[in-house]
Amino acid sequence: MRASVAGAPVSFGVFELTPEGAETVAPDDLLAILAEAGYGGVDLGPVGYLGRDAELRRRLERFDLELAGGWVQLPFSDDEAFEASLPALHDALVVFSTAAESGPARLPLPTLADDGSAARRAAPGRGAVEDPLDAARWDRLVANVQRAVAVVRGAGFEPTFHHHAGTFVESPEEIDHFLAEVDMGLTLDTGHLFIAGGDPLDAVRRWGRRINHLHLKDVDLAELRRVLAAGGGMPEVWSSGAFVAFGRGDIDLDAVMTAVDDLDFDGWVVVEQDVLNGSDISLTAFEAERAADQRRNRDALRRWV
Repeated sequence: MRASVAGAPVSFGVFELTPEGAETVAPDDLLAILAEAGYGGVDLGPVGYLGRDAELRRRLERFDLELAGGWVQLPFSDDEAFEASLPALHDALVVFSTAAESGPARLPLPTLADDGSAARRAAPGRGAVEDPLDAARWDRLVANVQRAVAVVRGAGFEPTFHHHAGTFVESPEEIDHFLAEVDMGLTLDTGHLFIAGGDPLDAVRRWGRRINHLHLKDVDLAELRRVLAAGGGMPEVWSSGAFVAFGRGDIDLDAVMTAVDDLDFDGWVVVEQDVLNGSDISLTAFEAERAADQRRNRDALRRWV
């Protein structure tokens, strides 16, 4: 397998839903943990978390890490909201360009995702029932994704699309529909596929060569099902601990990685163990737990990469 392995700020509780003002792991501490554990890259996290311009370049160089990609969530099914969100896409692309100035072995992949809706985010995995997307809104979604793809390619990068629970592209059927209409690669997220009723091994076989980015998670299915049965939304999933270190959940890591290896996958494998830390945590203890999990996760992949 010609792949590289990256970690992610979301595995340390740093992402778009981190509560405002919450104490978080410092970027240098996070990157030091990943570098010491043997990761070759890192996902961007919230734009600005790892710095900008020279600060970002120096930080990546100091820890000998490359930028693997970064989350760019856009309201594709709403024309007016999409237009208003385009400056955020351009801003993220500036950051990707900064990271690419050092000539990395792999360019980062801008990771596009749909914004979904409040109804879908409150009912992950049940979106097609709770908030179905009619033909007109689907056409708008496709057209706006294609516009975003053109913007990303115009900046010199190849985009990838992240199916995601709580959005309008979450279930295997919605992913099939999307891939039939849009010419771009897919980020396979093993955890979010579980939420939407899919199977990661089947997904590798089903979408194969369309997968140009991998977000690898393990999932405690009993905990996930408990949260969803109680009516929990994505914040409850993230804070429940349903995403666990490799080997402690129900994903068949050996089977999935062997299937990816059979494809001669040549891209980033981004290890994600999404957590949403509470306000009452001991940051020192939290950081130590996250570091131990990320060492375990990296070691679990050494057979392949």
